[in-house]
Amino acid sequence: MRRRFAAALILACLPASCAPPEGVTFLGRHALALEDPRAGGFSGLELDATGTRLVAVSDRGALLEARLHREGGRIAGLSAVRLSDLPGLPGAGARAPDAEGLARLGERLWISYEGRARVARHRGDTLPRPAAFAAWPENRGPEALAVDGAGRLYTLPEAAEGGAFPLYRFAEGRWRRIGRLPRDGGFVPVGADFDDAGRLYVLERAFVGLGFRSRVRRVRPGDGPLDPETVLPATAPGRHGNLEGLAVWRDGGGRLRLTMIADDNFLAVQRSEIVDYALP
Repeated sequence: MRRRFAAALILACLPASCAPPEGVTFLGRHALALEDPRAGGFSGLELDATGTRLVAVSDRGALLEARLHREGGRIAGLSAVRLSDLPGLPGAGARAPDAEGLARLGERLWISYEGRARVARHRGDTLPRPAAFAAWPENRGPEALAVDGAGRLYTLPEAAEGGAFPLYRFAEGRWRRIGRLPRDGGFVPVGADFDDAGRLYVLERAFVGLGFRSRVRRVRPGDGPLDPETVLPATAPGRHGNLEGLAVWRDGGGRLRLTMIADDNFLAVQRSEIVDYALP
């Protein structure tokens, strides 16, 4: 049984050869091979407007900062790499574990945590924690975190409620549920980001036995029901690693770019990589 599981996991980590859907351009992947024991498990991602200044957070409590170098729009390497530990929390030891989502508001970073579901500012205070957060299962909390153009934070848990994932917005000092993202096909939300038009992109992941599948849906948060549009249809099992972090930005040619980072769970058979797509 153990050998069969190991074989399935290895197959799950081999890139599949299928092409992206028409109109969506796969621009490539870049393996993260950093000589630091903390370099792995990256689950949250932020890029600046140029797509070159990277910040990523690890679920074991490390913060990665680096510059991305691109050639012909494709990632060619990293420089100015810096890894640091997130500050410890009471009872959490020297590091703050279970960090999942990442969002930038000005020069401030906000991080969502799963173990004890919460959102906190990097080296700052934790936001008020509503009863709904406490009710989420320990490993199904707020993985996706994003901030809109008005500076408001949004999060979704991995835990569905009545066939949909609740979308929460933090404004006026409290979290409020503003919508529900319909669940479809066994996917769960793991990353999120806004574009420059105020649309929210949600990275979703599914594990199908022989690999991870990823897709991205887009919604426009408002007072009415969420009507998701699929902009990156589900990838084939194993085409990418365990993609969990998403950054949306616009390149010099005006194309929207989806940059994603994979959580390798600190396992040699999984991939730590950055993946780039361009939307039509």
